[in-house]
Amino acid sequence: MARRDDSLQSRLDRDLVELKLLEIARSYREVLDEAARKGSSMLEVLATLIGLEQTARQQRALERRLRQARLPKQKTLAEYQFEFPKRVPKAAILRLFDCDFIERHGCAVLIGPTGTGKSHLLTALGYTACERGYSVRYTRVVDMINHLVMAQTNGLLGQALKPYVRPTLLLLDELGYLPIDKRGADLLFQVVAARYESGSIVLTTNRPFREWGALCNADNTLATALIDRLMHHGEAIVIRGDSYRMRDKDAEPDPGPDPPSA
Repeated sequence: MARRDDSLQSRLDRDLVELKLLEIARSYREVLDEAARKGSSMLEVLATLIGLEQTARQQRALERRLRQARLPKQKTLAEYQFEFPKRVPKAAILRLFDCDFIERHGCAVLIGPTGTGKSHLLTALGYTACERGYSVRYTRVVDMINHLVMAQTNGLLGQALKPYVRPTLLLLDELGYLPIDKRGADLLFQVVAARYESGSIVLTTNRPFREWGALCNADNTLATALIDRLMHHGEAIVIRGDSYRMRDKDAEPDPGPDPPSA
C-alpha cells in the first residue's frame, strides 16, 4: 500500500509540475495534513488549493507587470502631501487614481514647477495601475527619445517603438527639463500619435502648453498636434507651488559664521 501511495504521489507531483500548478505542488501535503486534522471536506480542500494557486499566480503576474513597467522607487498616493502645493486639484488627482480613464484610452498632463510632486504622483499611479492588472511602461521623455534616436540610426525604429506603444498605460516623465531637437520632437509625436485613441498616456511637464512650440524646436504645428491628441480625451492637471525639496533645505539650521582660519 505504501508503495502504491508513493507511486500516486510521484505521479501527482509530476502532473502538477507539467500543468504548471506550482503552488498546489508546493502546498498540497500541508493542506491535506491540515484537512485531516480538522476533518475538512474534499470540496474545502479543493477550494483551498485552487485559492492558493490563484493567489500565487496573481502575485507573479503583478511582479511581472512591475518589472516590465520599469518604475522608479515605489511611491504611494497616501504619501503625497496635498497640503504643500499652493494649488492642487485634489479631486482630479483622486479621479485619476480610480484608473477609469485607462479603459477609455484617456490621457492626462500634470503641469507644474519642479518639486511639486508630479513625478511622485506619476510613479504612484504606475504602481496603482499595475496592481489593478494594467500593463504599464514608465520612462523619462529624454531617455525614450535617446533610445528611439539610436534605434532609428541603426534602422531598428519599428522594434524600438513597441515598448512605448504596446502597454495599456504609458507614463512619460519630465517633458521640458531638457531641450528637444527636431528629430526628438518628431519621435515623441510618433509615440503619441501611435497611442491616440488606443492607449493612455500620463505625462508630466514643467512647461505650460503655450511654451510647447519652443520646446519642440520652434515647431508650433507639431506642438499643437501633440496637445490636440493628448487633450482630445484628456485632462490638464495644473499644480502650483514651490519646490518641496527647497522646503527641506530652508528648514536646515543656520550653521553660523565660518570659523577663523588658522
